Amino acid sequence: MAADARTTGWRMPSETEPHACTWMAWPAGGYTLGDTAASAEEARRTWAAVANAIAEWEPVHLLVPPHERAEARRWLASEIVLHEQALDDAWYRDIGPTFVLGPDGLGAVNWVFNGWGAQDWASWEYDAVASAAATDCSGAHRIDSPMVNEGGGIHTDGRGTFLVTETVQLDPGRNPGWTRAQVEAELARTVGARKVIWLPRGLTRDNARFGTRGHVDLVATFSAPGQVLLHEQRDVTHPDTVLTHELAELLRAETDADGKPLEVTGLPAPTVLRDAEGWVDYSYLNHYVANGAVIACGFDDPADAEARAVLTDAYPGRTVVQLDARPLFARGGGIHCITQQQPALPAHLKPVHLKEGS
Repeated sequence: MAADARTTGWRMPSETEPHACTWMAWPAGGYTLGDTAASAEEARRTWAAVANAIAEWEPVHLLVPPHERAEARRWLASEIVLHEQALDDAWYRDIGPTFVLGPDGLGAVNWVFNGWGAQDWASWEYDAVASAAATDCSGAHRIDSPMVNEGGGIHTDGRGTFLVTETVQLDPGRNPGWTRAQVEAELARTVGARKVIWLPRGLTRDNARFGTRGHVDLVATFSAPGQVLLHEQRDVTHPDTVLTHELAELLRAETDADGKPLEVTGLPAPTVLRDAEGWVDYSYLNHYVANGAVIACGFDDPADAEARAVLTDAYPGRTVVQLDARPLFARGGGIHCITQQQPALPAHLKPVHLKEGS
């Protein structure tokens, strides 16, 4: 898919390119904190572990509801900057902006957010406008999009090739009546897409009632131009085995925006197959690439070591830091889902000075 005349010069960098900082949001209430003091402590401890790990490698800015500010400060490293913001949830990959670079500097795409397709269990009164916080504080040029989309629904190689899933951008609960061509044109205009590779769906659990309906960031990502990491379910009793075989064939037959074939590397699924809710969607694929490090999911699983080795090879020169992600997945996501990178500006552009936290 070639970019059309509406393309404005914005480009979404790869996650592996240098960051100015990372944006996150603090768990505010509802199912994220849970119904007990123990559940709330688990959530706070887990979000803080991710934020504190990233803060060792790059600055972290975190949105926090006023009523949770004291708890956040108790758990977080002192250098993490807090910004008070009302929130429904804490998945800032999805409710925050997607940052892009252009000839004039930093841009921030503000997608429409409607609770992952207006799902009956979700609320989004505050989350629908939460992207403005990072947009304004970063000093980025605001780019509004009419498309319902989330950051977890797209991955890019930074050179115009994008991975998406049909069940997200073409979801009737998100963009009723939209066609592939319309989605591709909007991605060209906002994030500089030159080619969009459509995957049919995401993981089985993520397509169940409390999932996102198939976010790509649980399934596949670019570790480098032309290099795709793919979730690989090896146990034939798990329904994701069929899916990952199909996706491997699809991706190996594809090329990037420059016409070069893709190399696909399997990232093994954990050996645990089920939890109390059914088939798990545990995925090492849902990692976050920071400056000098990869903040990776761990599951206290025999496959943790192999996954760490694959990630070490895929991201040479970066330290792989593995954290227990089971409390995140129990709440519906992973490490990538709660983080959002703000790219560093090239040296020839005027630097952006982030606003101080409240």
